[in-house]
Amino acid sequence: MALVDHRGHRQRMKDRFLSEGMDAFSVFQVLEMLLFFGVPHKDTNGLAHALLERFGSLSGVFNASHHELLEVPGLGPHAATLICMVPGLARRYATDRWKDKTQITDSKKAAAYAASLFVGVEYEVFYMICLDSQNHVIMPVLISRGTINEAMVYPRAIIENALRHKASVVILTHNHPGGSTEPSAADAHMTKRLTAALETISVNVMDHIIIAGKNYTSLAEKRML
Repeated sequence: MALVDHRGHRQRMKDRFLSEGMDAFSVFQVLEMLLFFGVPHKDTNGLAHALLERFGSLSGVFNASHHELLEVPGLGPHAATLICMVPGLARRYATDRWKDKTQITDSKKAAAYAASLFVGVEYEVFYMICLDSQNHVIMPVLISRGTINEAMVYPRAIIENALRHKASVVILTHNHPGGSTEPSAADAHMTKRLTAALETISVNVMDHIIIAGKNYTSLAEKRML
């Protein structure tokens, strides 16, 4: 009888999601329902609460490592792998939405595209978005993956990737995990250094976008290029 009730609860949750959407659920219910697909035969309510208590928030759960997740009693490797997939899936979804909207003509569009690259990323990373002569995106290139508040970017890597992808124009972009989009003196210096390096191969820098959550700063808008 308990098993029947358990299955009925899961089906009611799924039906509610299909009729009301994800926003109708509390944070722990979102996690509870996700765990349905990684923990098929157990009650996931208590496990969802345990994960949120251990990692502090839904984003904290999704950003935990596979090893850290396995330290939570009752969570197996399949469920841990499913949770680890969520940030990457969110990024792929966000960037894939741009397939038919890939012409970037201003800083606002550049920032919207750049923001999709940093979904679920808690450490600092640096991308160069390569564009053709008509400002259509060729592809975003991950240049540097650093620790929080630190990313090393070398002009040689920038030049090699611009040439490899036949870029005519590029947009530089990185995130500030700390929450402020205000460009630092190091950001300004790096932008000038990379712009000068790209000029040697006749590639223009359209902008340098700094992303922090939903906020952004455009160095082009601030006339810092």
